Amino acid sequence: MPNSDNYPPHQVAYAILKGFDKSFRLYCNITAEAKQRFEKAQWHACQQASKKRIDLYEQSLNETVTGIYEAYLPQKQKLRFWQNVKREFIQLIDQHPQFELAETFFNSVIGRVFKHQLITDDIMFVHASRCHLNHHNIPIVVNTFETQHSVRSTIENIFKQYSFRIPFENYERDLDNVSSEIESKMDAKTRKMVEKVELLKSVFYRGKAAYLIGRICMPQESIPFVIVLQLSDEGEIYVDTLLTDRRDFSVLFGFARAYFMADTQHPAAVVEFLQELLPNKKNFELYTALGFYKHGKTVFYRNYLEHMANSDDKFEIAPGIKGLVMQVFHLPSYGVVFKIIRDEFGESKKITRDDVIDRYKLVKNHDRIGRMADTHEFSNFCLPKDRISDALMKELQESCSKSIEINDTHIIIKHMYIERKMTPLNLYLEQENLTEEDIRSAVYDLGKAIKQIAAANIFPGDMLHKNFGITRHGRVIFYDYDEICYMSERNFRALPHNDDPYAMDTLSVAPNDVFPEQFEHFILGKKHLKQIFKELHSDLFSPEYWKDVQAKLAKGEILHVVPYPESQRFKR
Repeated sequence: MPNSDNYPPHQVAYAILKGFDKSFRLYCNITAEAKQRFEKAQWHACQQASKKRIDLYEQSLNETVTGIYEAYLPQKQKLRFWQNVKREFIQLIDQHPQFELAETFFNSVIGRVFKHQLITDDIMFVHASRCHLNHHNIPIVVNTFETQHSVRSTIENIFKQYSFRIPFENYERDLDNVSSEIESKMDAKTRKMVEKVELLKSVFYRGKAAYLIGRICMPQESIPFVIVLQLSDEGEIYVDTLLTDRRDFSVLFGFARAYFMADTQHPAAVVEFLQELLPNKKNFELYTALGFYKHGKTVFYRNYLEHMANSDDKFEIAPGIKGLVMQVFHLPSYGVVFKIIRDEFGESKKITRDDVIDRYKLVKNHDRIGRMADTHEFSNFCLPKDRISDALMKELQESCSKSIEINDTHIIIKHMYIERKMTPLNLYLEQENLTEEDIRSAVYDLGKAIKQIAAANIFPGDMLHKNFGITRHGRVIFYDYDEICYMSERNFRALPHNDDPYAMDTLSVAPNDVFPEQFEHFILGKKHLKQIFKELHSDLFSPEYWKDVQAKLAKGEILHVVPYPESQRFKR
């Protein structure tokens, strides 16, 4: 038996950093292959790579923790030992280009060793060891283009820099489209003020598109822009659109989309560049969008602690209809909701706690196509008791007692999800100040969301409009996952048309049978909303529609949902 007193802390610190470096190297290998997958239109491989990259973190963590347990007997070390490990680790990452990600990996190891029951800055990086955002690092990750000549010549230089192994469908047309679009956004006087154009060296890949992200720099401001590239059916590149509106840019990095593949050795500098283009986005949202979702979770927690220190409102039950599976609450001054699995579900829910957890994992790994909210999963999350409203305290004790522990000062939530806050669609549609156009737009987008989720091979299950939220940009997003499944797991059937009033009673119904004709009775409750929905999306009430989607999926078709209005796409 090894003597646990003989292990210097620096050996454990080095083992953790070695585990991170291997994990990051494998992560970068998967990401770097995104260009080749795009050029070869390997869309199924894109989805597999995305899932593989998400799973990689846990696999690397398990491997690192197992190695530490076998070599260093961490369970026998005293707290002082782990304090020294952290100090040694800080020294090791002093010049590390991904030191902030390494700190998160270190936290994950310590969390696993202590079973997430000791979250303290003495042995973890609850707070960062130093600021990782530094404007002076941005030049490392950008290509700079001079603008002394015409807009068209600048765009031509950009296309030469970001070249692919496949030809353009129509190079001259795309040059004209991009140049004309930029010129339409800037008058001659403004164009003379342009000093340079900067683009991130990393091409951002997601779905069936590649994105060149940059800015037009002027003395007092910069204009963000994104050149969106896609492939034709013949496998040739074309420019689908140019985005310059910050709203479109924000939606591109939305929380309901899959993570980008963007190859970089300097994620902090990339995030800093993006932060300047998207000042309303939190750093944790940008790290998450880049695929560093674990570090996004770390930065979120730090942001949460800062917000708690600078606010005094209380946690309350979230607005909306109470869920049968999840207890949802929020801090009114903060932009997320907190979700805890209830101890017992409503009678209509034929699922278990493990089923719910598995379905949240499914969504994490799936292409969310801009219609399913991403989540962060937490263990042993502490809330100060004096910041919890009486109504929420009562609800947690009555419905979530198995998931919480209460001491003198805090409630400890053993397992929880956090999710971006949205306005529940049912509450939105009840607002008195809505115009008829507002209502029709939201109802239309609800049906569009259902269709796109289905086309992405997910059957939403419980499609009551209370299970959808609407963002500040007017997009309808699904956030209730306890009944989701793959489309192939459902049998869509027509209702029997029979004069016999007892026909349904004698109909043989299997657990996986679904009758789309019944959807109109429960997706939307009020009569005038049902009428609008039926007018705009009557095809959703036909089993043939759903069977057709199943058939396309069975053939291997992959949906690509552009994250901007169809009207903005260039004509080809």
